Amino acid sequence: MSRFWSSLTHDLKPYVPGEQPRIADLVKLNTNENPLGPSPRALEAIRGEAADTLRLYPDPQASALRATLATYHRVQPEQVFVGNGSDEVLAHAFAALLKHDAPLLFPDITYSFYPVYCRLFGIAYETVPLGEAMQIRIADYRRPAGAIIVPNPNAPTGIALSRREIAALLEQHPDVPVVIDEAYVDFGAETAIPLVASHRNLLVVQTMSKSRALAGLRIGYAIGDADLIEALTRVKDSFNSYPLGRPAQAGAIASLEDEAWFQQSRARVIEGRERLTRGLKSAGFEVLPSLANFVFARHPAHEGAALAAALRQHAVIVRHFTAPRISDYLRITVGTDEQTNRLLSALSRILG
Repeated sequence: MSRFWSSLTHDLKPYVPGEQPRIADLVKLNTNENPLGPSPRALEAIRGEAADTLRLYPDPQASALRATLATYHRVQPEQVFVGNGSDEVLAHAFAALLKHDAPLLFPDITYSFYPVYCRLFGIAYETVPLGEAMQIRIADYRRPAGAIIVPNPNAPTGIALSRREIAALLEQHPDVPVVIDEAYVDFGAETAIPLVASHRNLLVVQTMSKSRALAGLRIGYAIGDADLIEALTRVKDSFNSYPLGRPAQAGAIASLEDEAWFQQSRARVIEGRERLTRGLKSAGFEVLPSLANFVFARHPAHEGAALAAALRQHAVIVRHFTAPRISDYLRITVGTDEQTNRLLSALSRILG
């Protein structure tokens, strides 16, 4: 450790992203990337920005993109915030809205960036255990809280809450900020965005990385009461005034305008998830009921780490977590039909 580091840096334990390995002929099912690619209209718009205008700064307010998102989600532009991927939007939310005297609450098994943000921003937090069926139980959040953040569907389980359950959570906690992280919502869950109109404490965060296949462009956004959005903007403008470049803004707008591609793409991923689930169950796996673009599965006769290592020998990469309650589970991204076939074929050979 360097003697030039600040005390903050010494104490950080950074988030570890999914591996991006360089293995020939790899079946990569570990980072929940969309196998189908972005809208051709988005690609055309991005190419159109590869011009002399790149010498100019982008619009720091991303006004056209925010207006497009507002129209799409039936809210006002002042209720929309955009950032460099939903991870940055979440970071700004942690700094702007989630640090209070009482602890921040989130599930014990969830997106592992949340405790990292807490350490970075000095936020006291408590984790709320999932139920035995690995589900979030709203009744368990009836306790003192400074703020709450819940992913819906949850990651890495893929299990979703209904909008009615989220409304109940909001009604339990009318006086604290509640963030619903909807990175995977488009694959079958109900968005909480319609609840924004009646709940001033609700912030909904979404991304274009998954369902719109733009992970490489880094576009995330939040929708909430204008007061919450102003808090995010104050943090953003104290950190980076220009988070979204010209190609990102243009590509995001074009993606939102190509509804037919979006609906066709998400339907194919949902179909692929059902096919993957059937194949894993046929191989003897227990598979949690996912509404995301991945499944969370375990085999009663095999350790998760051993299965992940054996799959790697067959050039198939899945995500394995070492946390105690989930160490025998594998998180497997929904790939193309060909990738699913190769995964199931490899498992067949491994399991004999």
